[in-house]
Amino acid sequence: MYNITLIPGDGIGPEVVSAAKKIVEATGLNVNWDIVNAGADVYKKTGVLVPDEVYESIEKNKIALKGPITTPIGSGFRSINVMLRKKYNLFSNIRPVKTIPGTDSPFKNIDLIIFRENTEGLYSGIEKKHSENVAEATKIVTSAASLNIINEAFAYARKNNKKKVTVVHKANIMKLTDGLFLDCAREVSKNYPEILLDEVIVDNMCMQLVMNPSQFEVIVTTNLYGDILSDLCAGLVGGLGLVPGANIGENMAIFEAVHGSAPDIAGKNVANPTAIILSAAMMLNYLGEKEKSNLIIDAVIEVIGEGKFLTKDLGGIAHTADITNAIIGKIQTLKNL
Repeated sequence: MYNITLIPGDGIGPEVVSAAKKIVEATGLNVNWDIVNAGADVYKKTGVLVPDEVYESIEKNKIALKGPITTPIGSGFRSINVMLRKKYNLFSNIRPVKTIPGTDSPFKNIDLIIFRENTEGLYSGIEKKHSENVAEATKIVTSAASLNIINEAFAYARKNNKKKVTVVHKANIMKLTDGLFLDCAREVSKNYPEILLDEVIVDNMCMQLVMNPSQFEVIVTTNLYGDILSDLCAGLVGGLGLVPGANIGENMAIFEAVHGSAPDIAGKNVANPTAIILSAAMMLNYLGEKEKSNLIIDAVIEVIGEGKFLTKDLGGIAHTADITNAIIGKIQTLKNL
């Protein structure tokens, strides 16, 4: 029995998280879901963005599956996602990006993974106003955090027989901050002589990704660059509705889709649940349930590849429930093979 915190979130969150929950259960995994919530809807009802029960659940279970959360617009409100990552030192943001046959992507062989430092950089939240017309943001880069994420990227590359790790930076301009990150990458690479360290400046990286993305395998970078590049890469394979994500620390992990809460389509049964379903598959792999994780991934790939149950963002007319039920049916078929 696994005890897992389940955070439905806002907007389309409850719909897609419900889909992921059903699909995890369809694999036969024995789960006790500890359902709590946070975000704009909770704030409207209680005046609190993140109730204490959310923290208590995450700290007790050490693992969570989280839907997209809306942070209310207004002074004093910071991103809940960023806050949770910093609070629990979930330093490793991992976003696999892979072409799924059956989508409209012009690229047929993308298979890369982005390791994004998750706790500092320009997302450290250190800002101040010097005057009405001058504002300042402080970029923090430490060797400790940099080494954490870079070691994760290289360890993944070795474990998965990848030949190259690409470190993305702007050290030609930001010589101290990005320079430190790059120095850390060079230091870590010495422990992995069989893996090529590829150094690419971030603006060139954007160009290379849209011209020839299949040249990349493992990408490691700082917080802001990772945020931008992961959305760019999502666009290469069909959009944010297909890209999963994980936030992993030393003894705690939160899994979530990359996309936002999409309030304009909330409650209409048209949202694409694929990203959170694949995030759930990542979660099962993290738990050591690799067979069940692969079962979900294979079912998703087959359903999308068949083209019968595609949501609007993938060029189809299927509803959230349709693709969910199709994936569950495919899981049952694969289990009986």
